[in-house]
Amino acid sequence: MPSFDTVCEPNMVEVKNAVENAAKEIGTRFDFKGTAAAIEIKDKEITVIGDADFQLQQIMDILVGKLAKRSVDVRFLDKGEVQKMGGDKVKQVVKVRSGIESEQAKKIQKLIKESKVKVQAAIQGDVVRVSGAKRDDLQATMALVRKEMAELPLSFTNFRD
Repeated sequence: MPSFDTVCEPNMVEVKNAVENAAKEIGTRFDFKGTAAAIEIKDKEITVIGDADFQLQQIMDILVGKLAKRSVDVRFLDKGEVQKMGGDKVKQVVKVRSGIESEQAKKIQKLIKESKVKVQAAIQGDVVRVSGAKRDDLQATMALVRKEMAELPLSFTNFRD
């Protein structure tokens, strides 16, 4: 029975490279000289440090540009609150989304069931497996999920015939 998996997985190697390139650019830019501007990545969290909210926004713009250049979808970024550090410094933690949350998985499953296409959707951890008798039905389901769930950077893997 043909099937595929709906996943939300960023290419972490490219994300790490983009963060390192952004850090390198921050180190060489004249307007960041002598400031606390910095960016670093640990596991799936990017920490942005700056002197003010304006500087944080500039660093985020650099990061988004580097991610786009490496063809990483910026919808993977989940910005946190701006926090005050000691003195006049501020920091922001940006989480890199990985996996489909249960709420979104249920939404995808409900969307597929309501579409009346002859496929079944099963939630398996942070992946939604869709299986059906015909390949055309699966491809129609992919198009439907891409269109309706545009806020999530979904990809489809493990297509089996």
